[in-house]
Amino acid sequence: MLEFANRKIEAVIFDMDGTMFDTERLRFDTIRRASNEIAGRPIGDHTLIGSLGLSAARAEALARDHNGADYPYAAIRKRADELELAHVRAHGVPVKPGLLAVLERLRRAGLSLAVATSSRRAIAEEYLINANVLKYFDITVCGDEVAHGKPHPDIFQRAAASLGCAPEDCLMIEDSENGLLSASRAGGLPIHVHDIKAPPRAVRALALRSYPDGMTGFLDELRRSGAPLPTPRLTEPFPATLNDAVAGIHGFGAMGGGLLAQVFSHWDGYTRPREIIGVTGDAGLRDLVNALGRYTVRYGVQAFDQTISNVRLIDTADEAGITDMYARAAIVGLAMPEPAIRQQAPVIARALLARHAAGGGDLVILPVLNKVGGSDFVRGCLTDALNDIAPDQADAVLARTHIPETVVNRIVSRLGREALLRQARIKLEMFDKAARAAATDSAEVAGGLPTSLARSVQRMGRAADMARALERLNLVLYHAEPDMQIHAGRGAPILERLRQITCVDDIHVVQMVKNRLWNGTHAILAWYAHLLGHATIGQGMSDHRVAALVEQLLKAEIRPALLAEYPQAAQVLPAFTQTFVARCRRSFKDPCLRVGRDPLRKLNRHERVLGTIAMAHRHGIATDALEFGVALGVMFALHPDQAEARESQAIRQVFARRGLIEDVLCWQGPWNGQPWAGLDPVEDAPLLSRIAGHFARLRAGQTALPDPAPRPAEAAGG
Repeated sequence: MLEFANRKIEAVIFDMDGTMFDTERLRFDTIRRASNEIAGRPIGDHTLIGSLGLSAARAEALARDHNGADYPYAAIRKRADELELAHVRAHGVPVKPGLLAVLERLRRAGLSLAVATSSRRAIAEEYLINANVLKYFDITVCGDEVAHGKPHPDIFQRAAASLGCAPEDCLMIEDSENGLLSASRAGGLPIHVHDIKAPPRAVRALALRSYPDGMTGFLDELRRSGAPLPTPRLTEPFPATLNDAVAGIHGFGAMGGGLLAQVFSHWDGYTRPREIIGVTGDAGLRDLVNALGRYTVRYGVQAFDQTISNVRLIDTADEAGITDMYARAAIVGLAMPEPAIRQQAPVIARALLARHAAGGGDLVILPVLNKVGGSDFVRGCLTDALNDIAPDQADAVLARTHIPETVVNRIVSRLGREALLRQARIKLEMFDKAARAAATDSAEVAGGLPTSLARSVQRMGRAADMARALERLNLVLYHAEPDMQIHAGRGAPILERLRQITCVDDIHVVQMVKNRLWNGTHAILAWYAHLLGHATIGQGMSDHRVAALVEQLLKAEIRPALLAEYPQAAQVLPAFTQTFVARCRRSFKDPCLRVGRDPLRKLNRHERVLGTIAMAHRHGIATDALEFGVALGVMFALHPDQAEARESQAIRQVFARRGLIEDVLCWQGPWNGQPWAGLDPVEDAPLLSRIAGHFARLRAGQTALPDPAPRPAEAAGG
């Protein structure tokens, strides 16, 4: 049972043409063509529109009233049926936007569903099967099975009785005047969804609800009527039904392919996008994913592989493809590092301008940046690009582009190129072997059959075996930890509907907890584990020295500082801390080199390490472990295996001048188009001195954090 508009609903009865399917326009076109073929003249629009919702007999009478008693309407209708069926068989039934999501929600609510259509059964069933929606309906009542067509109540009364429901407990979904009159006279609860011709106001007034924007308006109210589904369990399958939406992922790296694609595949729990379009500059990845149409994310902790399908990748250099993605998408995830976003901003700006010019609706761009203020950064880049390209349209485009602040709670790593190629080679060899076996097995099975039948059996057997072989060909591209939820600032309706996104009123507190507690500790952990010779985060956490440093960071420094600065963080800190430590302990697929990368950005005075030091000092909290972490970050950049890394090169160049860590931390040069915020050599002198002491001991091979000397904390570093 469903609570809708303060009524208890037991069943829903749908009209078909114009309500579920956008077939009225197609019908008009085929009748016009048939009339020209058979009668030698067109049929008028007033006849076509007047026949909406009528039975075949009443439509024929209307056509003869308008075109003369000799007008061969029956033959025209028969020919139009042939033309329409040919179109549908070739191109599919045009399903109304929102229909599939409506049907999924009603079925999940436990309601009985019926179709009550003026069309003949042969036509109705073909359309319902073609559109793959017959499975949702318990019964179908057709126009050739009732004595009186719409606007007579027979068809709705019969449908309700067949469902065992009283008409007054049934929503009756209609688009036409005659359909609404029929539903009202049957004693049901009419719902009007607009199609071609709006019924007169007096007839619309008979409806319990009227939706000028069609089925999508009805869907929006259904969403408001029911509680959202909870966060999915990791092993919960994706919805089987595809909806009308397209989701984009600009940047198909670890977070794009290993997180956002999975979030979009769960969607609202009822349906999922018909296509996910990803953008990547990796030609090999693009070829593999496009060849298979799917790939796998592995969650090693639970030994669970999750296959993501309906994915298509396009090239970063394909601006026409990117523009098309932004034009069609309901949401675009942005999962690129800051320099790449700045570089791609003009491309995105031109795509947004094209969407705006085409009358596209509002768009959500969901940034996954692992950065406080990520929304402002993205909006700033797009504002600059739009002002350069079309300053007179910039404000209008930005007003329709929602860019929420986000907090992401998942660790994802992408398979390296060599590992991916090795896996692909092994799987392709398995596929070739299975394909050869399939051909042999099919021939043996068909051996005793007549020739024509044997060939069909061989083809079927090969197809089935090839499908099984293709399933085994699926490639693991990403390793991920199971935490799935994304926090986002409230404000965009689509975000409220996605199951793996939690919308909050004050995202800043969650951002600061994530940035300071997770991101800062994660970077320091990676730097320390790398220095001690460990390849992955999980291996590092098995070293008692690393585990002890993490414990001191969290318990003695970062958590107390966060609680002092943000008392409301007490609600999320325990869960964040517990989850972070547990995940790090099992992150044996997460390389220290990946986590520790970009040390210059992470050592900015306003960022995750030095920013936390400044916050702790404001509340009189000493920060020995954090200061040790700063020294580890510079040591990481100076390591020989970082010689080719861009940010590490910048640190190495500054350090090479005098060999002083103070020069690195106080550097004031340009960084990604902005001045880099370093420490002040005078104001921050005590802090710099302590960090330099840690650095000197590390350079001398003393890798353990020394016991802190008692001292007052100063308000410095921020």
